[in-house]
Amino acid sequence: MRLGLSPARLVSSLRLNRRFARRGLLVYASPVNSIIPSAHIGMFANIDGRSRHLFALRIYFEDTDLSGVVYHANYLRYMERARSDMLRLAGIDSRAAFEAGEGAWVVTDLRIRYHAPAKLDDELLVTSVVEAVRGASVDISQTIARGDVVLTQGSVTAAFVSPGGRARRQPADWIARFRAIMHSQFFETTPNITPDKGC
Repeated sequence: MRLGLSPARLVSSLRLNRRFARRGLLVYASPVNSIIPSAHIGMFANIDGRSRHLFALRIYFEDTDLSGVVYHANYLRYMERARSDMLRLAGIDSRAAFEAGEGAWVVTDLRIRYHAPAKLDDELLVTSVVEAVRGASVDISQTIARGDVVLTQGSVTAAFVSPGGRARRQPADWIARFRAIMHSQFFETTPNITPDKGC
């Protein structure tokens, strides 16, 4: 399975987004000092008319199993890191909500499919897309790729629950931020990126 965007075009587009961010035009972009992919960098991008969160990481020896490929459960960790980074960049402060006794996120549904393995020293990109937001939950689809080859695809539903474990409505500001991500409202001043033909 292949992505509809070549690595060179993706890197070029991310350079543009970083240039806009330095000029203060991209509100929710993290400081990026090197070209994607580079370890543990997250940012939003508007790719082909959809807002996506991009999180880069590198595979280390500790990530692999006896056969030299990434242990299957580690892909869930990479997706979790990407989701956490997406919330942080969007201004959704999960830690503050928990410490204030308002509640916390819990995963209520998770699906994952493996297409190909990652190996030592691979540079991967986790792409996250907010698919739906409701009063107490959010659906996020995620893809892990090496270059333009998709390794893993997954989807997760996370619900906001009270300290006692009961579902509760997430803050209205969070809902508004998720909807802004869904409708690419973070990227009105940045160029759209369209997939290369023939990919």
